[in-house]
Amino acid sequence: MKALILNSGLGSRMGKYTASSPKCMVELTDGETIVARQLRLISRMGISEVVMTTGPYEELLKDHIKELGLPLQIEFVNNPQYNETNYIYSIYLARELLHDEILLMHGDLVFEEKVLEQVMKSKVDCMAVSSALELPEKDFKAVLKDGLIKAVGIEFMESAVAAQPLYHFGKKAWGIWLDRIATFCESGEVSCYAENALNQVTNQIKLYPYDFGEMLCQEVDKEEDLIAVRSILK
Repeated sequence: MKALILNSGLGSRMGKYTASSPKCMVELTDGETIVARQLRLISRMGISEVVMTTGPYEELLKDHIKELGLPLQIEFVNNPQYNETNYIYSIYLARELLHDEILLMHGDLVFEEKVLEQVMKSKVDCMAVSSALELPEKDFKAVLKDGLIKAVGIEFMESAVAAQPLYHFGKKAWGIWLDRIATFCESGEVSCYAENALNQVTNQIKLYPYDFGEMLCQEVDKEEDLIAVRSILK
């Protein structure tokens, strides 16, 4: 299994926190950054190979990760068009490194170790969701039908639950999504979410929800999120 961590965005909603470094290098508690926490937990779970997409401040991020001294083999893939594309294009650029079972997460995602463990150990293709949380207005929701996820996006409200970008895909299902990502990008659709491509293939795969309930699994999109996550971790 490889971990795919998407760190190619600008993080513009974080203001001062991303003025001179990527969002994943924002400190949580005791000086540990988001990316350091992710990699520490990934390593503890036994994953040794990571593909990380990057955008601005790539060298700064590489230096930071090197200083962590974790037993990980990390391949960095830079998206030079980070300011004009979404992460669907970053995944496309990294596609030749991704023909494996995949643990996919956004680089600003903070989660409890148990959440990561359950998603990793899942015997089925899955995405982290929570039926205990209110539906967010501007963040991901997953549409459920017959116990499966049929669509993921920010626009869905009907038959939906709150969702977070933490996935576990077997090689076959991931290959189907990755092929559709390639189709999107090669036709010039590079500014949408990768989930737009996923929604076109959910009839070909069985994507199950992993319900983390009230456990911590949250993206840090703005300062208020950072304050909340820091409080929970303390």
